Amino acid sequence: MKILMATMGLDIGGAETHIVELAKELRRQGHDVVIASNGGVYLPEIEGVGILHYKVPMNRRSIPLMIKSYFMLRRAIRKEKPDVVHAHARIPAFICGLLKKTMKFPFVTTAHWVFDTGGALRWLSNWGDKTIAVSEDIKEYLIKNYSLSEKNIFVTINGIDTEKFSPDVSGEGIRREFDIGDDVPLISHVSRMDESRALAARFLIDTAEGIAKSVPGAVILIVGGGDVFDELARKAEEANSRIGYRCVIMAGPRTDINAVVAAGDIFVGVSRAALEAMAEAKPVVVAGNEGYMGIFTPDKLDVGIEGNFCCRGCPMIEAESFQADVTQCLTLQADEKKRLGKYGRQVVREHYSVERMARDSMAAYRAAVPPKRVVMSGYYGFGNAGDEAILEAVYDNIKRVDGNAHVTVLSKDPETTSSLYGCDAAPRFQPIRLRKAIKNCDVLISGGGSLLQDTTSTRSILYYLMIIRLAERLGKRVILYANGIGPVTKAKNRRLVKEAVEKADAVSLRDQDSLNELRSMGVTREDLVVTADPVFLLPEPDKERVDQILSAAGVPEGAFITVAPRPWAESAGIQEKLAKICDRISRKYGRNIVFIAMQPKRDEPVCRAVAALMETRAYIVSGNLRPREIMGVIGRGDMVFSMRLHSLIFAARMATPAAGLVYDPKVKAYLELLAMPSAGDISSLDVDQAVERISAILDDLEGISVKLTRRRDQIVELAEKNDQILRKFLG
Repeated sequence: MKILMATMGLDIGGAETHIVELAKELRRQGHDVVIASNGGVYLPEIEGVGILHYKVPMNRRSIPLMIKSYFMLRRAIRKEKPDVVHAHARIPAFICGLLKKTMKFPFVTTAHWVFDTGGALRWLSNWGDKTIAVSEDIKEYLIKNYSLSEKNIFVTINGIDTEKFSPDVSGEGIRREFDIGDDVPLISHVSRMDESRALAARFLIDTAEGIAKSVPGAVILIVGGGDVFDELARKAEEANSRIGYRCVIMAGPRTDINAVVAAGDIFVGVSRAALEAMAEAKPVVVAGNEGYMGIFTPDKLDVGIEGNFCCRGCPMIEAESFQADVTQCLTLQADEKKRLGKYGRQVVREHYSVERMARDSMAAYRAAVPPKRVVMSGYYGFGNAGDEAILEAVYDNIKRVDGNAHVTVLSKDPETTSSLYGCDAAPRFQPIRLRKAIKNCDVLISGGGSLLQDTTSTRSILYYLMIIRLAERLGKRVILYANGIGPVTKAKNRRLVKEAVEKADAVSLRDQDSLNELRSMGVTREDLVVTADPVFLLPEPDKERVDQILSAAGVPEGAFITVAPRPWAESAGIQEKLAKICDRISRKYGRNIVFIAMQPKRDEPVCRAVAALMETRAYIVSGNLRPREIMGVIGRGDMVFSMRLHSLIFAARMATPAAGLVYDPKVKAYLELLAMPSAGDISSLDVDQAVERISAILDDLEGISVKLTRRRDQIVELAEKNDQILRKFLG
């Protein structure tokens, strides 16, 4: 995905750090992230990992600045074309909400804290299509105060990078920079120095004199900038004057927070900063503007998680208890500090990973983005098991990549297609409904299978090219998916295929021969990908269902050979030859012969004709079986003797040895790919030669199966490359 994040700024603060860590993690996972903000100290960090930044002054509630930001952000969104816009904080969310009305982008917001809902401020809030809350109590606040639907709220956490914030981080540089000796007790605090965030800093300054009396020489290091920084800096100087040494150090905003935390013996703060300190195994006093938890111990875990360590719902800070806890924490024995620190890091690792934060955000993004609408074009709805297997495999792949995708299949038999696979289907030969389906889609997937060939007929290839051309004219993305190209013999057809391939948004090919065919047409694009038939990714069939199918066909228990014939008018006497081959093999090896009709309406009459010509008994498996059921029958047999390409592919998927009759160059190519023998060419079939080649397989079934399994696994890896193409357009 491409995500544009809009926020006020990138200075020190829990929400700002959350945004930076989320953006970096999404970038690490391969997403494209753009940030629009007023900038700040974290800008070099995000730009350093390749995140583009637009400077937009959304950091102040100023009407002129908000108007300026509106137009600047509109330009950025138009240029970047993000899949989703993610706003953090009230002003960016308000501006993005205005832009969404005309730009119609998917819109997500994050609620990092609770807002004042009084007066006109309530109407300044916009929570987008989906809202991410950083704690359960903020979720309840959104439901109660803004009447948001619970189904539109996703709860996440402040994810912490436990490698960046680790006990292994050194704070020596910080101590040297501020001239703090290694043995000096040091309290670290990090927060924005704004009135709404600086209460703990105020209390640290106010109680500094008492802390210094209880722990002589103690130092308090306060990091962060904001609108009350100057005031607090003056108060700190006054406190230092009374104490007699530089007890309180106001360091201002910094980005090396992990080193600041590492330098301290304990940490005082809330929310993300407290969790970062816990990740570095520091004892923490949890205190902030919204409440006070005190020293974090195991008994306070539930309260901490419920309020995202922000102390919402906890009692407010009181100077006496605050000073006592800080002093107690600072003077704990070394083993007790280590125990508390180890527990804190364990809590962060279990509950606050950046991976989970990114995962939660992606769930909200995907829910906000309207489902991709996909049209599948292929030889679907004709009852051909091979092409139905392609349909099932491609459909499964689409749903695996994007479970929300809406799929419509162009089918000869829409009702059957829809009932079998649970997808929508449109009649492939009704121009008005066909055009409507493509007009309403985002992506056309043409294939797999051998669609772009003119061996069957020119009419067939022109039909599939027409579908592709229509999708392109309507501005849709086009994927030629695991296509078997050719043979394409007519010059005009070759020019049309070349044009379609060069214009497609992505092309994957079923085999190397298809790539060679395209190169011979003059296709030069370098991003053509050789994958494999998607059928190799179909899951294993149900064994009990296979037993039922074989039993219904009367097949006795024991070993058998599967035979998959097809009609072939051009070769005289082919049925008699097939019958002789089956008889000789059955007698020689004591195997039953089981015919299987890959395309029942066409193949079943051939199966019955060949069986009737045989002297030994044969069995016929037919009917409207699903592809995986046929694959299961083939997998149960010792080997396959076939005139159908996809029966060979099913056999390879099940690591079942096969011998094919070559009726098309694609069959020969597949047999070579699988290192399986040809039983002969259908136009000049020699019975003795066929029997000899089938016998060679049956004499070495175990050895051939081992080799075929190894080759099958390699092909599965190639088939998985098809998913990478789908992710680019659907993920």
